Amino acid sequence: MKILILGAGRVGESVAQSLVSEKNDITVIDTNPVRLRELQDKMDLRGVVGNGIQPSVLLEAGIEDADMIISCAAMDETNLVVCKVAHDVFNVPTTIARVRSSEFVDGSTLMGKTGFAVDQVICPEESVTTYIRKLIEHPEALQVLEFAHGLVSLIAVRAVAGGPLVQHSLAEIPQLVPGVDMRIVAIYRQDMALPSLDGNTRIEPGDEVFVLSATEHIRTVLSTLRKADRPVKRVMIAGGGRVGLRLAREIQHKYEVKIIEPNRQRCEYLATQLEGKVLVLSGDSTDEDLLCDENVQDMDMFLSLTGDDENNIMGCLLAKRLGARRVLAVINRKAYADLVQGTTIDIAISPAQAVIGELLAYVRRGDVEAVHSLRRGAAEALEAIVRGDRKTCRMAGRRIDEVGLPKGAQVGAIVRGLHRPDGSEAGLDAKPEVIIAHHDTVVQPNDHVIVFVPRKRMVREVEKLFQVSATFMF
Repeated sequence: MKILILGAGRVGESVAQSLVSEKNDITVIDTNPVRLRELQDKMDLRGVVGNGIQPSVLLEAGIEDADMIISCAAMDETNLVVCKVAHDVFNVPTTIARVRSSEFVDGSTLMGKTGFAVDQVICPEESVTTYIRKLIEHPEALQVLEFAHGLVSLIAVRAVAGGPLVQHSLAEIPQLVPGVDMRIVAIYRQDMALPSLDGNTRIEPGDEVFVLSATEHIRTVLSTLRKADRPVKRVMIAGGGRVGLRLAREIQHKYEVKIIEPNRQRCEYLATQLEGKVLVLSGDSTDEDLLCDENVQDMDMFLSLTGDDENNIMGCLLAKRLGARRVLAVINRKAYADLVQGTTIDIAISPAQAVIGELLAYVRRGDVEAVHSLRRGAAEALEAIVRGDRKTCRMAGRRIDEVGLPKGAQVGAIVRGLHRPDGSEAGLDAKPEVIIAHHDTVVQPNDHVIVFVPRKRMVREVEKLFQVSATFMF
């Protein structure tokens, strides 16, 4: 696939890195030649220096035969105009824009073909906020990802001694947790994936376990791998920037919230945007005296969301030492994110990685509904719709153990009933069925199938299983 990326910032770099690894033809456009040279030294891509709004620069980048343009420059206006030019002048099939403003949303007239012609709007701040909010709702989890209109969730959780399933084999799950169907699709032990899972595989304390289940069973599933934590009541947010403010607005009605922001003018603005019960503090989140004065030891979650990786790391380490129950740091640099794994920081998330999945859904072959990047981009979970029939699609009408999944990849769940037999979407009165997959489960046309892929190099093989061919015969 030939893809143009406008903007060589943090998001642009992460997008390019993910797409280059899948052997796409990538060209990055930016006004900073030094930045482009750095990317070219690290990755197999082409850099073009210039303003991406100008048609001449787009032509130099090869837009005439591009399959997609992803505009993630710093300014919303730039990204919207680039998509408009790419669609109207050069007939680029797919346009994606990074837009921070909440005024521009998917499905609005402004984003349509007669407007700015944006096929997909991505907002890293919104994605990160949603990601963090789910972790506040489920404090035992490391990650909570939804599929099939929220009917199925993939949960990552650190197993601890005392959990009902810990130190038991996978074959014992139905007896230990009757009435709750779940599928463990991967176990990472000492940061390495177990090469294969079977009924004899045991869950050990410290394992990072990925489990698929119906969303309604999330809390039960979490409690099987660790003792249930008390619900979150008190949240301290370090950093009142875009993410900090978005999150505070969303959670202020459910939790006691404190925000620490070093810029006094920003504090005054935050106070006008939030309800009076939210306490806005002007200060440094790495100041031990301030954290102690504000009773950080009573916080259920300490979230460091500033734009400075070092401050986020140090703030979380300090808050944890002072007694905060769980700490989360937003970290942009991949090297730093890798470094803090296994430390006292409970969760480290990358804003760029949070939006990669939204882009990958457009790059994947086949009818892919959703993609989530896992393990800092090393693994992936995708949801695809089975089209065609047994003669035209390798996935349709066959048992899971017959379809030829690459070794290590697993079908975790199937959602049936979201589409009618003719392939159209079912109405509001539809009652979809969540099926936790087993080796003898038969996949039917129009099923939403959720697949866990432990290594990205397997993705192309998995995609082929969903592609429809007029000449395919198994």
